[in-house]
Amino acid sequence: MWMTHARGGSSGTAAQAAAFLATVQRSASGIPCRPAGRAGGGPLYLGLMLTASRAAGLLQPFQRDDFTLPNRVVMAPLTRGRAGKERIPNRLMAEYYVQRASAGFIISEATTISEQANGWLESPGIYTDAMQAGWADVTAAVHTAGGRIFLQLWHQGRASHSDFHGGSLPVSASAVRIDGDGIQTPLGKKPYETPRALEAWEIAAVVADYGRAAARARAAGFDGVEIHAANGYLIDQFLQSKTNHRTDDYGGSIEKRTRFLREVVEAVAAEWPAGRVAVRISPNGVFNDMGSPNFREQFTHVATMLDRHDLAYLHVVDGLAFGFHKLGEPMTLADFRRVFRGPLMGNCGYDFESAERAIAEGHADLIAFGRPFISNPDLVARFRNGWPLAKPADMAAWYAPTGAVGYTDFSPHAIS
Repeated sequence: MWMTHARGGSSGTAAQAAAFLATVQRSASGIPCRPAGRAGGGPLYLGLMLTASRAAGLLQPFQRDDFTLPNRVVMAPLTRGRAGKERIPNRLMAEYYVQRASAGFIISEATTISEQANGWLESPGIYTDAMQAGWADVTAAVHTAGGRIFLQLWHQGRASHSDFHGGSLPVSASAVRIDGDGIQTPLGKKPYETPRALEAWEIAAVVADYGRAAARARAAGFDGVEIHAANGYLIDQFLQSKTNHRTDDYGGSIEKRTRFLREVVEAVAAEWPAGRVAVRISPNGVFNDMGSPNFREQFTHVATMLDRHDLAYLHVVDGLAFGFHKLGEPMTLADFRRVFRGPLMGNCGYDFESAERAIAEGHADLIAFGRPFISNPDLVARFRNGWPLAKPADMAAWYAPTGAVGYTDFSPHAIS
């Protein structure tokens, strides 16, 4: 499942990461070190395939060929807003991910593929040399700590504002505005704007941006990439009839609304083996004013299409803790098992018991945890030892650019 590869990031990164990791380990015990017996110093790739028993538990390995994912606890992508105004990953971010490297693997925070893709204050990007170099330092530190990490590729589409783009409107599948409370911009909170529908000829350029970002992620030392097609961001805006009113080759039917995602998957897979490319979807979600009457037919078709692409995994936000649009019976992992034969990852609202049950019953192979990882950097150890979870982090620190506060200042159980 995980295969050693000798590709590296920027020059000197491995040595710098080792020195950095030693500093982190001295400052906080309980942070994982490289497991004994793991050879090689290069990054590790993920090629998740459904070869392990689906009856295995959450803390059991997920194995393929001659390498093993140590557990099935995945750190979900969490937008934290600590990359600064230049959106360049930094030392503090490396410390944050190293602290959580005992996860089966980490999915990075959503990372924008271009300037046009931005729409969140101080979130990281992967579209300049400096951003790539910053991420290379992060991945090297995570690998030195014995961890594995995917990059999540992100375009916010209409969930943005002209303040992020020098006065140019955000783009989407169609000119449909978010009905919501507003958006925090570099100039303060503003109402959502009606986006500009991408012209057909522009879509190819956005697809190419995904491909270039995927190539940069590989050069930066990531183990794979996850395409963010969930939560009302650009790809989801193309998938759903609520936001896609197009009448060209990218809209008007279930198949045509899926075309943009398919082209993005193909562009990204051209830069990575398909077994190291994943996709995240949220069929039940209401976040960013989403939810379409034909969601069950749409997302069944999406999963059927993705089944032909030999993905690392399909990440389904199946839980309803983020809200449910109530436009039919919610889709479950069992629904996706019928049409997607690869590894399935569940997400949203799981605790240890429900995650164990989902895996034991064969519905999921992996479970992603988001909020619990914020205040429990040693979440795997807490699950394994039956230790209580720390008090949930203050929501004010989730996304705010507050530096280490509410970010890297949570102690492992042993020294809490």
